Amino acid sequence: MTVQISRLIEYKPMQRFLLRTTVFLITFFFSVFVLHAQEDTTKPTSVDPSLLALENAKIAKEYTIAGIKLTGAHYLDTSIVLSIASIQVGDKVLVPGGDLFSKAIQNLWRQKLFSDIQIYITKVDAEANNIWIEIAVTERPRLADFKFEGVKKSEEDDLKGKVGLVKQTIITENMRRRAVEVITKYYTDKGFKNVTVDIEEKPDSSFVNSNSIVFHVDKGRKTRVDNIFFNGNDNVPNGKLKKQMKGTKEMTKITLFPSKDVDPYGRDSAITFNEYVKEWGPLVPSKTKAVLDPYFRFKLFNSAKFDAKKYEEDKEKVINYYNAIGYRDAQIVADTQYNSTNGNIDVALKLLEGHKYYFGNITWKGNAKYSDSILNVLLGIHKGDVYNIQTLNKKLGKELSPEGGDISGLYMDDGYLFFRVDPVETAVYNDTIDYEIRMVEGPQARIKNVTIAGNEKTKDYVIRRELRTIPGELFNRSEVIRSVRELGNLQYFNQEKINPGVVPNAEDGTVDINWTVEEKSSDQLELSAGWGGGIGLTGTLGVSFNNFSIKNIFNKDAWDPLPQGDGQKLSLRYQSNGRAFNSYNASFTEPWLGGKKRNSLTLAYYHSKFSNAFDPVTGLPDKSRSDSNYLKTTGVSISLGKQLKWPDDYFSLVYSINFTKYQMKNYPIFEGMDNGTSTNVSFKVALQRSSVFDPTFPRSGSNFVASVQLTPPYSLINPGLVTSVNPYKTPEYHKWRFNAEWYVPIGRATGEDKNRQFVLKLAAKYGFMGRYTKKLDFSPFERFQLGDAGLTNNYGLLGYDIIAQRGYPVYESSDPTINPDQSTASKFFTIFNKYQLELRYPLVTNPSSTIYGLAFFEAANGWYSFQDYNPFRLRRSAGVGMRFFLPMFGLLGFDYGVGIDRLGPNVKLKDASRFTFMLGYEPE
Repeated sequence: MTVQISRLIEYKPMQRFLLRTTVFLITFFFSVFVLHAQEDTTKPTSVDPSLLALENAKIAKEYTIAGIKLTGAHYLDTSIVLSIASIQVGDKVLVPGGDLFSKAIQNLWRQKLFSDIQIYITKVDAEANNIWIEIAVTERPRLADFKFEGVKKSEEDDLKGKVGLVKQTIITENMRRRAVEVITKYYTDKGFKNVTVDIEEKPDSSFVNSNSIVFHVDKGRKTRVDNIFFNGNDNVPNGKLKKQMKGTKEMTKITLFPSKDVDPYGRDSAITFNEYVKEWGPLVPSKTKAVLDPYFRFKLFNSAKFDAKKYEEDKEKVINYYNAIGYRDAQIVADTQYNSTNGNIDVALKLLEGHKYYFGNITWKGNAKYSDSILNVLLGIHKGDVYNIQTLNKKLGKELSPEGGDISGLYMDDGYLFFRVDPVETAVYNDTIDYEIRMVEGPQARIKNVTIAGNEKTKDYVIRRELRTIPGELFNRSEVIRSVRELGNLQYFNQEKINPGVVPNAEDGTVDINWTVEEKSSDQLELSAGWGGGIGLTGTLGVSFNNFSIKNIFNKDAWDPLPQGDGQKLSLRYQSNGRAFNSYNASFTEPWLGGKKRNSLTLAYYHSKFSNAFDPVTGLPDKSRSDSNYLKTTGVSISLGKQLKWPDDYFSLVYSINFTKYQMKNYPIFEGMDNGTSTNVSFKVALQRSSVFDPTFPRSGSNFVASVQLTPPYSLINPGLVTSVNPYKTPEYHKWRFNAEWYVPIGRATGEDKNRQFVLKLAAKYGFMGRYTKKLDFSPFERFQLGDAGLTNNYGLLGYDIIAQRGYPVYESSDPTINPDQSTASKFFTIFNKYQLELRYPLVTNPSSTIYGLAFFEAANGWYSFQDYNPFRLRRSAGVGMRFFLPMFGLLGFDYGVGIDRLGPNVKLKDASRFTFMLGYEPE
């Protein structure tokens, strides 16, 4: 082109002038031309083509971008910005008319990183057809800091985690909008319906191009539900319907209504406040009376706040309740919420109940295994019963129930895994519905493969021996459920993650069961200090390895950090407070002796020394007395347990032989027993039944234990023992115990995992110690002690059964506020009765911890002989407590109990109450 221009200049002087003028104007134009994008959330600004054309230019010309400069980017890398813009050196651009620049602006704008984008052409080389451009951007400000005004400190901590704001991230309109939505929802869920959030944004000099945001929150007044009105509920009282609305509650109150005979809660008709005023006029004290709803319900911690999500769920519950009592056509035709006069809201629902239906004839089709009569008995629904589709589905097994007792369970427990059942309405006439139950029994399925996954420490055989799903046997749903419970009782696995993974194989009529588990820490460490028990300050260090492997104890490769995985239990425990008290305990349990049957073996050893290491005059420690005044106890025991098949396999029988040696030196525990040695050899047999699932927090099942422990009848073998100097050198007795515990779930399970449910524990415990001859007093060993937290004390060293009773100290005096039936200052009993009610509620249930609260009522007492025995004379107590189960530390418990029978004119509540603490185990 240069050559062409030169020729033109040489041969055409007039055109030479025109070309020079054109080149000058084009250069000037491109030097000032600006492609500018203003912040617009709807449409980026494109290049104005009119700025690219000269007045007389009509043909676009192509230029090559020779250089690109980026300005205004403080945080973003230049190469990244150019990559986003899709523009680079060497690109061709048509000017005017090209769209390269407008596309680059659009590409950058879509990233929402900039508040302003401009493209300048800074230099033009007309002869080489090159241009240089500058992309000038203004980055959106970044978040330097944020805070909340008008909220509590605890609420601010919650909001910081919920809004999801991160410092030094780009501030966008979406970020602001989302933060406001989160804050509003947070307070709306708490019952604040009139929340306003104002955003104050200002520059922050701490960082370049950064702003700080302050959220000014005005929560307003908390909005609660004043009243819930129903209209159209002719057959169901308001109170029954309100009871179904678990998530939408009225404020508990007494409302004033006129004395005219009208139901203020709308059981005859629902009325609004305005309708009330229109009918009765303003409330006047002389015309009003206090009316308490006869369906008045008090609920602890009832906030009466309105939650829209829970409200929708509650409406479904109302309809489900109607369906459960026969009104299958019931529906809510309209509902609304409106502001009441005091700033809260009222909720009104209009119902259409429809007719009440009843079951008619029920026939069976497709059943070959069981007759109609057997199925009818198991179904338990008769002609004329109130229609309830939920009951029908439950009885048929359409809704899986671990308790069984349904039609599906009957078939699946006999291998009919492919069983199907469908209830079909065959006729609806008047208020009666006939059903035909159509069944497909299918073939019996046998278990083909059983696999196990997820057990990183526990050996496969430890899991398999607990399973009742054996390859080759018929599928049995009850056995699958029982296997889940048995694995849970091991305490090696997360209860919620035990999954049988049933995979039917319809082609060959078999089923695979692929068990998956998730292991959790089952070992426990006890490190504690306590005061009491007649011992003083005592430190305890103990460990329990609940999944131990004794055979790998000498295998260095198996120590990770300990040999584990064989399901054995090893416990070691040491207690001491210096010279006054020392105790060692060790035990080992093999739950499957021989590996083929559930026969357990337990070996235990214990040794303790209790010294009266205090000067009797000064009361100060005296080291020399620890070796001259003491009680030593050394013992070993061997126990064998066997699972029984009859009456059912929840029963087991345990035999044990116990040897204990007591050595006393200048230690007067009982009259005439200051020095000497006593050897206690006893045999114990215990019959027990346990159907408890999840011993950490049992929700159902029961425990029963009946035991007898006895020594040889030395006085009958050697009558001269009665008159000997030390008749208790070989103590004799027979001790009988019976414990019974039931766990009863109360109400429906709630929560995401359906694990929040009240559980009622009922317990009864009895103990009696007898003697072979009345010529010899009761044995000073193996008696009962009652009261306090049930923790071991110095009398526990004598083999005493320490029975807890919260709210009372240990019964060791004749103080009538403690034990008015005990006329002497006894510290022991030969008979005791104890009854217990305990209502529990889980607060946390997960593998890392289990926490639940409880309220209890207890009644117990002890007697020295049958002459004193009065089973109706019991010491009562009540209180509350908490339990914490931590994988490494086991049980941690706190109780506050009030001894009801200690209260009196001269005994205040604080003097009749006790705070008790327990660690490691639940006392009796």
